[in-house]
Amino acid sequence: MRKATTARKATTARKATTARKATTARKATTARKAATVRKAPKAESHLAMVRRARRINRELAEVYPYAHPELDFRNPFELLVATVLSAQTTDLRVNQTTPALFAAYPTPEDMAAAVPEEMEEIIRPTGFFRAKTKSLLGLSAALRDEFGGEVPGRLEDLVKLPGVGRKTANVVLGNAFGVPGITVDTHFGRLVRRWKWTDEEDPVKVEAVVAGIFPKSEWTMLSHRVVFHGRRICHARKPACGACPIAPLCPSYGEGETDPEKARKLLKYEMGGYPGQRLSPPADYPGKPAPALGAE
Repeated sequence: MRKATTARKATTARKATTARKATTARKATTARKAATVRKAPKAESHLAMVRRARRINRELAEVYPYAHPELDFRNPFELLVATVLSAQTTDLRVNQTTPALFAAYPTPEDMAAAVPEEMEEIIRPTGFFRAKTKSLLGLSAALRDEFGGEVPGRLEDLVKLPGVGRKTANVVLGNAFGVPGITVDTHFGRLVRRWKWTDEEDPVKVEAVVAGIFPKSEWTMLSHRVVFHGRRICHARKPACGACPIAPLCPSYGEGETDPEKARKLLKYEMGGYPGQRLSPPADYPGKPAPALGAE
């Protein structure tokens, strides 16, 4: 009897040992496969990347059919000034500040004649107000003296104005003059790198690469859609991957929150049921207008 019991225990122990070894072997195999996948992802051809990029653009067009510039403006001069002010701050803060600015200085001639200290006080909420005042006074004087008080409609003229670079020039050209342009701001650069369209960091190089992927007619609206997506879903620190409508097309899926419920709580502006950035949004905007300065 004792021998039979001992034999059964020995058999059970052998089976347990065999099972543990099998489990360990399976885990090791799984780990090797996972490591292989991480180390050697399937290479994507340039043509496949272009097709994926264009599909992302089509998908974003369906998600954001109302995409638009998020700066309030009524004419090219106001858009130029607002874009200069938008450096290192939000479009919301600019939109809350420009009503008083344009009430005081409605034309380039008026702004060029402004008392610097008085302008500084008006635009103080946008930050870096002394440097921005210098740029606004300089570009207004240039518009008055060199362009008859009108904003030029050519990139080569715009970038000569104080405080105006390619990004600002493309914003003005695309949205005030209907000239296609790609606006590479921090959101645009971050997303195109996440989507593996390019690994370039320099905005001018990013612009050139993306311009080669899309037809010129798409450049301006592509810029709006990508920026909208970056501000609402694909955030810098915690992207809402689990609520992203283009997740199947994103090679960086998983960098952010993948749980759908938790991801939905990260959505911003109209996607999360909150006000947008414009005090005077377009008629087809589905969200709420932003509050005026001091009314937040």
